[in-house]
Amino acid sequence: MQQLLYGVAYYDEYMPYERLDEDIRMMKAAGINLVRIAESTWSTHEPQNGVFDFTSVDRVLDAMHKAGISVIVGTPTYAVPTWMVKEHPDVLAETPNGPGRYGARQIMDIANPTYLFYSERIIRKLIGRVCGHPAVIGYQVDNETKHYHTSGPNVQLQFVKAMKNKFGTVERLNEEFGLDYWSNRINGWEDFPSVVGTINGSLGAEFARFQRGLVTEFLAWQASIVNEYKHADQFVTHNFDFGWRDGSFGVQPDVDHFAAAEALDIAGVDIYHPSQDLLTGKEISYCGDSTRSLKGSNYFVLETQAQAFPHWTPYPRQLRLQAFSHLASGANMVEYWHWHSIHNSAETYWKGLLSHDLGPNPTYEEAMTIGRDFARLSSKLIHLKKSNRAAILVSNEALTALEWFRLPGGKAAYNDIVRLMYDRLYEMNIGCDILHPGSQNFEDYDLIVVPALYAASDELLSRLNRYAENGGRIVYTFKSGFANEHIKVRTDAQPGLIGEACGVRYSQFIEPKSVSLKGDPFGVGADNNDVTVWMELLTPTTAEVLAWYDHPQWGQYAAITENRYGKGIATYIGCLPSEAVMGKVLERACKDAGLWGLDQELAFPLIVKSGTNEEGRTIRYYFNYSAGTKSFAYPYAKGTELLADRPVSQGELIELERWGVAIIEEETKI
Repeated sequence: MQQLLYGVAYYDEYMPYERLDEDIRMMKAAGINLVRIAESTWSTHEPQNGVFDFTSVDRVLDAMHKAGISVIVGTPTYAVPTWMVKEHPDVLAETPNGPGRYGARQIMDIANPTYLFYSERIIRKLIGRVCGHPAVIGYQVDNETKHYHTSGPNVQLQFVKAMKNKFGTVERLNEEFGLDYWSNRINGWEDFPSVVGTINGSLGAEFARFQRGLVTEFLAWQASIVNEYKHADQFVTHNFDFGWRDGSFGVQPDVDHFAAAEALDIAGVDIYHPSQDLLTGKEISYCGDSTRSLKGSNYFVLETQAQAFPHWTPYPRQLRLQAFSHLASGANMVEYWHWHSIHNSAETYWKGLLSHDLGPNPTYEEAMTIGRDFARLSSKLIHLKKSNRAAILVSNEALTALEWFRLPGGKAAYNDIVRLMYDRLYEMNIGCDILHPGSQNFEDYDLIVVPALYAASDELLSRLNRYAENGGRIVYTFKSGFANEHIKVRTDAQPGLIGEACGVRYSQFIEPKSVSLKGDPFGVGADNNDVTVWMELLTPTTAEVLAWYDHPQWGQYAAITENRYGKGIATYIGCLPSEAVMGKVLERACKDAGLWGLDQELAFPLIVKSGTNEEGRTIRYYFNYSAGTKSFAYPYAKGTELLADRPVSQGELIELERWGVAIIEEETKI
């Protein structure tokens, strides 16, 4: 691939009247060079069992090829046709809420043999038909796949088999999960109950891990089928999505992205986010860093918003800002969901690049400028290589564990803590990769940030201790090291094994009421000095205390500590602090780790991201995530501002208009 891909999801089947030629004309005018098709319309391609009609696919492929627009074909398996459910109602997922009902998408049991039979058939029919077409450059397997909480009898049976393979005996299973409690002990595999009603967090979390494994197996199975047909110059990808909070927010609880990505040639992602006055770029950055880290390489944005909901319709310049923000994190593709606004059904008001009148509009006209710049600058911006020295360790297991044992009041969950830390690094312009418990490259980083690692194996905690001992800088939050990988609480003083590196211990924890940090140690002011939700009563053993609790009863306990351990330093944050305090703690850690440089002279809403292009030159992106003009002195070696195609000198004042972007390529090769 030698050009940036700028595309849209396209559904000729949804159009209210014939306009394929007009759509292509408008796409070409906007610089669109890619469309994704077919992933949503199984019932069109197979209207009756065994009756296939790929007319819509054929006509779009032929028309796109004639226009010089590339195509990604999606396997249409995430929304099942009516005939299948009528003939085989068991293909619908049985969940803790009861039997499935037809209507929505993603309602099937991805482990059901009948569903898998029909899925394989449609995949082979479709991909076998299109794989030789010159317009097709790759394939998307399924769509935003998750396990959909499938937990019916066939899934329970598979789970019992998996437990036999993993634990060998019911005695070991009972011991690891503490199943004697409330007479939950299982005395024979044949007596294994459905996990749907379990009150045992260890067993429930193990089932959640098993369900995530179903997704990994399902995507690998689809990829293996497509691989039988794809040509050497074609790829297989998938559009992962994330936990949701008015947009893509944090770790996806129902998929292990790192495991599922192994079967793909290129990792793909769907990224949605607040807009207008709430546009910060944080979701684009977090999701992009996460996806780039899956395979350590460039990735595809297979879906992102054009207009979408009324409160997401972008202000002028925001669409450009968003598009280049994706590239700055390492994307080689920006693709909108979707081309045209749909005139009926569930997503009527999730608007595409075109509004319901299907004519030009300000968002489309701004997209035209992006398309021109992508085409002109592809050779400079494609395949951006990033080398970050900071990382954040995230864990599906810790997320699940904190769902079973929630923080008081339900005011904060695992992803809140992840984003509390990640967002502060983003605001300080600290480039970040994403690690997972199986990562073996901790030593590649000078700083590792570890949010709420509640469930973790001894092996993982020992590796983190060695990382610090060997000179790494590590920052933990509360709830780290507390339980093992089966959510069995450790019998040692907390925080377990990492207490050695952190130089603290505690045995009590409380929900804070009217608690702050004594003496405002980070200078954030009274409004930002409170402790909320959770506090551990820390006693330092070898650690230096950075902050004490300010409370008449708990004032003798430490809140935040720092400990020199071997050649490194470990910080432990025993409470949920404000954004301002978290920022100060992480700033201190970044400085200790040698990560404080010229980029840190700027801070949000001025965001800096950088990497190396294929010519070996440094590319620096500067973004203004605000509605006001911002300026700064460019601190690096001379280069060229690519959007305006003008020279830039060291020390020159750069002015960014509201929601503006500048891209500077340094003159000297690395």
